[in-house]
Amino acid sequence: MRRTSFSDMSCSIARTLEQVGDWWTLLLVREAFFGTRRFGEFQSHLGIAPNVLTQRLQDLVQHGILEVTAASENGRALDYRLTDKGRDLFPIIVALAQWGDRHAPAPGGPPVVIVDRDLQRPIAPLQVRADDGRVLQARDVAVKLTRG
Repeated sequence: MRRTSFSDMSCSIARTLEQVGDWWTLLLVREAFFGTRRFGEFQSHLGIAPNVLTQRLQDLVQHGILEVTAASENGRALDYRLTDKGRDLFPIIVALAQWGDRHAPAPGGPPVVIVDRDLQRPIAPLQVRADDGRVLQARDVAVKLTRG
């Protein structure tokens, strides 16, 4: 049974989930951040069925999160790359990885560590900050309606 669409909801979270709420979708975005480009690479890294992969890649392209380009002269090999919109998902992927490392750790520890490319040191935990730089917790914020 297919769920009801969230596309007509005014909630930003619901509208985002309409585009990236499927678990395969975020794993494909993760793989794209890790440098995966080709259909066969996505399939072998994730163990995803070809029909599911085809649909999820099409959805990501349709939503403007990935773009597809010909990777060979005959156009048979395709590359899938993150768009600016897709790259804007980077903090979400990092936050999910950091949350998972803390609250749903893999046996034997994290399978990957996200490091600063220049320093080769692990990145700091993501934090929500106020305009003045203060670190904020959930108890420090309030939700304010913008429409009546």
